[in-house]
Amino acid sequence: MDPSQYHFDIAAYNQNREIEENYIVNRFRERRNKISEDNAPRSRKYLNRDHAAANQRLIDDYFANEPTYDDAMFRRRYRMKKNVFLRIVGDLSSSDNYFTQRVDAANKEGISPLAKCTTTMRMLAYGVAADAVDEYIKIGGTTALECLRRFCKGIIRLDDWEY
Repeated sequence: MDPSQYHFDIAAYNQNREIEENYIVNRFRERRNKISEDNAPRSRKYLNRDHAAANQRLIDDYFANEPTYDDAMFRRRYRMKKNVFLRIVGDLSSSDNYFTQRVDAANKEGISPLAKCTTTMRMLAYGVAADAVDEYIKIGGTTALECLRRFCKGIIRLDDWEY
């Protein structure tokens, strides 16, 4: 075959390339719009648990200068002395950033270290489900499980050498 028979038409090539690019861009936009439409109704349900009020109630009940419940009641409910519990909270707070009280993106006060450790201790002491602690301490089930997981890892990391 004679090479002169093959003629490359640059104008036709550019036109075809432009058509293909427009097609790809339009398909991409259609997919992106469809994905955003599909995701729109699936927003998270927000529960205002009022962590600050729950934390204040916890402090008033057990940790204030004149708490509602005395040391004997604390020992019965937490299955340990208050000073041991506070030492654990302090050790975890100083070694793991998760056990510090922070402010979230909406400038709302987060869950206190006392509430996180109280959640964990109640789950361990009474064998209750994670979502059962929501009524008093105002922590959701998944957060309670995360508290339990981080608490156990923290205690093992801190006290493994001693016990």
